Amino acid sequence: MAPGARYASTTSIDLAEGWSVERLTPPSRLFGANGLRTGPDGRIYVAQVSGSTISALDTDTGDIETISAKGGDIIAPDDLAFDPAGNLYATEYYDGRVSVRGADGSTRLLRDDLPGANGITVFQGRLFVNECRVGGRLMELPLDGGAPRVLVDNLPLPNAMEVGPDGWLYYPVMGTNDIWRINPEGGEPERVVGDLGVPDSVKFDPQGNIVSTQAHTGQVLRIDPRTGDRRVLANLTPGLDNCTFIGDRLFVSNFTGEITEIQADGETRTTLPGGLSWPLDLTVGPDGVLYVADGTHFYALRSGSLETLGMLFSANYPGPIRGVTAIGADEFLVTTAAGTVAVYRPAKEETEVLAEGIDQPYGIVTGSDGRIAVTEFGAAGRVLLLRGGQVETLASGLNSPVGVAFGPDDTVLVAESGAGRVVSISGSTVDTLVDGLQTPHGLLVRDGQLLIADAGLKALISVDLGTKTRQTLAANLPVGAPPGVTAKPLLGVQPFSGPQGPFTGLTAGPDGTVYLSADAEGSVLALTQITR
Repeated sequence: MAPGARYASTTSIDLAEGWSVERLTPPSRLFGANGLRTGPDGRIYVAQVSGSTISALDTDTGDIETISAKGGDIIAPDDLAFDPAGNLYATEYYDGRVSVRGADGSTRLLRDDLPGANGITVFQGRLFVNECRVGGRLMELPLDGGAPRVLVDNLPLPNAMEVGPDGWLYYPVMGTNDIWRINPEGGEPERVVGDLGVPDSVKFDPQGNIVSTQAHTGQVLRIDPRTGDRRVLANLTPGLDNCTFIGDRLFVSNFTGEITEIQADGETRTTLPGGLSWPLDLTVGPDGVLYVADGTHFYALRSGSLETLGMLFSANYPGPIRGVTAIGADEFLVTTAAGTVAVYRPAKEETEVLAEGIDQPYGIVTGSDGRIAVTEFGAAGRVLLLRGGQVETLASGLNSPVGVAFGPDDTVLVAESGAGRVVSISGSTVDTLVDGLQTPHGLLVRDGQLLIADAGLKALISVDLGTKTRQTLAANLPVGAPPGVTAKPLLGVQPFSGPQGPFTGLTAGPDGTVYLSADAEGSVLALTQITR
């Protein structure tokens, strides 16, 4: 792997005797790729909101340097801009903030009251920011952190913007599929072009033309700002986020972390391959295929390749998917960061919401009697049961419950991540089943064994449900935050998403293979017990 992988460990995975491990997908080098900006040093700076990271990519060598790491002062970077002095400004979408990383490496918070802060640009030493939300504002922010000057209000999802050669500020509006401009001094905005494919960025090429990525269609467009005439530069995978130029070389980002160079003759070259941004929960369908929830994307993993079944801009996508369990062909129970529980049918592009308004639902599982159990990570710390359109509270007051499974006799087992234990719930009684853990996440019951993915211990642990004998099947797993790092919460942007967080998921195939989401490095692991 080239220098600068998002997770680096000098310790290999330690396996119990009789077990083997295989990476089914290669580790991702970035936590997705959102805002792009070419820095004064000629490198591309990449914002990664889901990984709380800003990286600098050398497009010639492929080397990546972490500029602002997970656990640092910049929590949710989504878009970036440099001022003439080399200071780096970052909008923090999920936390409603704008931060500044000085050229000397120091960091300070500029504002923390801008919900959905996203698009950002600097023009003649002046800083402009907009809010990618319904009712968003486009503002000039004083560099001393003073009160914003609002240029436009009540915008439906504005995004990455830039000042054109004419001195006007150009900004895309995703909610209306068009691009607008306004004089930075104020006045009435003007519509430049419409009927686009969910435009989420505007930059300018050296000839003064708009270049805009289209999140929904995957097109990269060149648009004449004077006439609105457009030309397709490339047709890429949907999920495009931003673009930047190094001289006349054009680079485009995708939610998956892929960065693509679009060459003058229309050919494309992969500068950085994409991969998994988290990943989160996993499930095996009745077809034996492994399915992966990755927030903005939902994948089938076939023969080592990720096949996109749905993504954030697909029709009727349920929202950022966190927990998942297959219940039939093309039918999945999912929990989302939008606070919903739903049945998702990706091939039919259908979502049926079963419950909403849940404070951070995570794990989801169905029992033999048709009950659906869901953990609610939020303040109430609940375990919910859904059946026949009704939602009831099975237990509350748990400390950050994440994973859930049905044990023997359909007893509900819950990973209480904040308390470092797994509990069993029968009726109104909550009993400790396994303690001495650190941050348990995914749970899996099979053959009388309870498997626990502990993101804090970075281990896969097996507990015999009869004898309570415990064994560590794998240690030093690439899961959870790096050692010594406390990840800071991504607070979310309503109504699209509540707080976002990791989930080390577990599932098993019909042959007994155990699958684990290695969220630290962005891969899926397969652990197999060797038979002799």
